[in-house]
Amino acid sequence: MTTPEIIPFAEGEAQLDWIGLTDAMAAGHDLPKAEIADSFLYRGGDTLLNRAAWIDGMGLAVKSATIFPGNAGLGKPAVNGGVSVYSDVDGTLEAIVDFHLVTKWKTAGDSLLAARRLARADSAVILIVGAGTVARSLVEAYSAAFPEARFMIWNRTGAKAQELAEQFAHATAVDNLADAVGRADIVSCATMSTAPVLRGDWLRPGAHVDLIGAYRPDMREADDAVLAQGRLFVDSRDTTVGHIGEIKDPIARGVIREGDIVADYYDLGAFERRSDDEITVFKNGGGAHLDLMVSRYILDRWRNR
Repeated sequence: MTTPEIIPFAEGEAQLDWIGLTDAMAAGHDLPKAEIADSFLYRGGDTLLNRAAWIDGMGLAVKSATIFPGNAGLGKPAVNGGVSVYSDVDGTLEAIVDFHLVTKWKTAGDSLLAARRLARADSAVILIVGAGTVARSLVEAYSAAFPEARFMIWNRTGAKAQELAEQFAHATAVDNLADAVGRADIVSCATMSTAPVLRGDWLRPGAHVDLIGAYRPDMREADDAVLAQGRLFVDSRDTTVGHIGEIKDPIARGVIREGDIVADYYDLGAFERRSDDEITVFKNGGGAHLDLMVSRYILDRWRNR
């Protein structure tokens, strides 16, 4: 019996690059559409989440996460887990990949794949709205595709924006969100907001908007004007329409129609900009199929190191 590979965070990340990852994600969508399923178990405030995906020709993955909020008081991480990758040929366990490694590269890579196709190639100013863990990975990811760009970082708590900006020579913290949006070629939102923080009338012509937060039905990052005036794309119709507030809420109120979504990644050829002045909007919804694609990329790079 073959022993599965164990891929920890630091050692695994050393083998990866953002452009290679997004190319692998694009190739993954050329395969048959994934079957996906989620399950949840609860004990009081604690949660076990399992997200499973099967792509014919790629294999299977189960991403398991435990969320124990009380761990913060014990000095331990609140979220722990791993991703189990199985062979498509015989179902054997091939690898267990660090949960945080897969999540980091899946989340930022998801947004970067869209930006490489929808943002203007000459984008020189990128605004990150938020200053958490995802925001940091977004600076890393976007820097790979837009190496000459400079970054602005805004956060409700200005000190956190300053702290993140100080980690990058090409980033500065800003305190006026409306002004920063008006100067940005790419606006990437990674917040936990339940009410819109981004307004459509702030956007400059030709901007690309990347929406990552608002993963629950009761959450929004962008106002109706952002959704209504931009050409709208999603990573997966199955994981966004009817599930995520950014899409579900404006459809329910008639602000947009489901038909206004131009394409998801299973129609990647439609991800293109029609003019330098049009506004494009992308909703990053995630999904277990993306965890599988990213985990398979990580495993391939690990084996070829």
